[in-house]
Amino acid sequence: MSQRRRGWASRVLAEVHRLAARRQVRFSAKAAGELAGLEVGLDEEDALQVLATLKPGDLVGRVESKQTPEWLYVFRPRVGGITLYVKLIVRTDCVVISFHEDEEDDEDG
Repeated sequence: MSQRRRGWASRVLAEVHRLAARRQVRFSAKAAGELAGLEVGLDEEDALQVLATLKPGDLVGRVESKQTPEWLYVFRPRVGGITLYVKLIVRTDCVVISFHEDEEDDEDG
């Protein structure tokens, strides 16, 4: 990981952890629906715990939003034997845009 990426990545991870600990997290309607549909049976409390325990290795990268001038951060943590796809925006709170099973996780198949 480059020094430049390490800098923004550690700042973003620390902020996500801080916001999750303070329960300053909102789920978009899309993310809430995806969370409810997970086969591993996670709820919003579980999702907050996932966010609070994200590790540097879970961060895949960032992409620029097409709607607003801000970054979307993509994580792929493993939970309950599956890999999740979590995309979020860090503002004054954490806005979870996507929270679903990662379609690229083909370890079982």
